[in-house]
Amino acid sequence: MDERQALAAFAALGQEHRLRVVRALVAAGPDGVAAGALADAVGIAGNTLSFHLKELSHAGLVASRREGRSVIYTAAYAGLSDLIRFLMRDCCQGRPEVCAPAVEALALAACCPAGDRP
Repeated sequence: MDERQALAAFAALGQEHRLRVVRALVAAGPDGVAAGALADAVGIAGNTLSFHLKELSHAGLVASRREGRSVIYTAAYAGLSDLIRFLMRDCCQGRPEVCAPAVEALALAACCPAGDRP
């Protein structure tokens, strides 16, 4: 991810409904969520959701697929990973202890359900 792509991703996430959408899709996992259920989950109207999904999709943070008559949305995990990698790329400057808390938090989030965390 280059700086221009990172700026687009941050701009897309810099709006409360879009951030809620991404968080809901990450929580939903790779199976994703139908548009109507997603709108209900984040508490916004369907037409408003479509606008936000378009912005998130252009930023590479959301993907969609058609299943019958439904459109299923998922978090674009590769795009989200690239954004995290962009942020972390230069963080240590040869001092791994600087990034250790963030790395540990990512490891816990990836492998432990919230109720099983230490």
